Amino acid sequence: MHAIDDRTRARMVTTDPYAPFPVVADPGRWRLLHTVVPTAIGPVVVHHRAGRDPLLLVHGVAGSWTTWTPLLAAADDLDDRGLVLLDLPGWGSSSAPDEPLDVDDAVEVVTDVLDALGVGTADVVGHSMGAFVAMHLAVAAPDRVRSVALVSGTTVATADAARHPLRGLRTLPAFTLLRAGLAITGEAALPVLRALARVGLLPVLAAPVFTHVRRLDPSVLDAFVDELRPAGFTGAARSAAAYDLGRWRTIRCPVTAIAGRDDVFARVSDLDALRGLLPSLGTVLLDDCGHFAHVEQPLAVARVLGLRTSGEQPADPSGVHGERRRDA
Repeated sequence: MHAIDDRTRARMVTTDPYAPFPVVADPGRWRLLHTVVPTAIGPVVVHHRAGRDPLLLVHGVAGSWTTWTPLLAAADDLDDRGLVLLDLPGWGSSSAPDEPLDVDDAVEVVTDVLDALGVGTADVVGHSMGAFVAMHLAVAAPDRVRSVALVSGTTVATADAARHPLRGLRTLPAFTLLRAGLAITGEAALPVLRALARVGLLPVLAAPVFTHVRRLDPSVLDAFVDELRPAGFTGAARSAAAYDLGRWRTIRCPVTAIAGRDDVFARVSDLDALRGLLPSLGTVLLDDCGHFAHVEQPLAVARVLGLRTSGEQPADPSGVHGERRRDA
């Protein structure tokens, strides 16, 4: 993954097809091995392959390893890079811990996985709350992290809304209301979501999360329902509320933040706020994109990460097309 310089402080005008790839659960497509790794928190399911410059992909609170498959499909030829995709405890196929995972637990799990696979350092890409985990990994284990990319990361505004729910109703209402709803309903929310899916109403509920929900492959919404973990969501929010974001000032590796202009779980102003913590941060803002940039605009995200997309030569390190960003 390339470091992103000042040229990337721009608005990316995406011209790629919207959400062109389904979510799939076939690890063989990318020659991934299935391994269950014992960690301090419990056994973790990992899909991985050996190779140069390993890429570690950390999902968010409504995801698993499969949420990254549209990005892997967009990259097409990963040029024999190593890949590590894990299901954090309580998500995907990994069993739930006794208590919801916090960011320190998640980083301990990730380092245990890297150790078990013999991966010394990796380029780390995190989605949503997985971006929070990626940043804390760079704080707690800087020798393991070559670079960090935040994909639709829930960072500054989310942490503030988690600390101050009343203010969050104004600044991040979707996040704040979902957190409150899941805290009340708990696991009972899942049968309701599945019932809505059966009668065709799930797109209405998911519409705030995705810019063009009707254009999504059905597998995307199926995964959204299957992978939502109410206890994990509320636990992650509590962990974000207690976290000292000032610790990110100690990060020395290259960091890139990729955001969707229509993201209801983060604010465009997060890009400037993050740059206040990390002056060398590279930022990219995607049009036609909500909270799942790697699903909605996987070709653009792949190019920003310096990954070759189908039929293309390696992208310019800036990974940006379009006018300079003035309003992020």
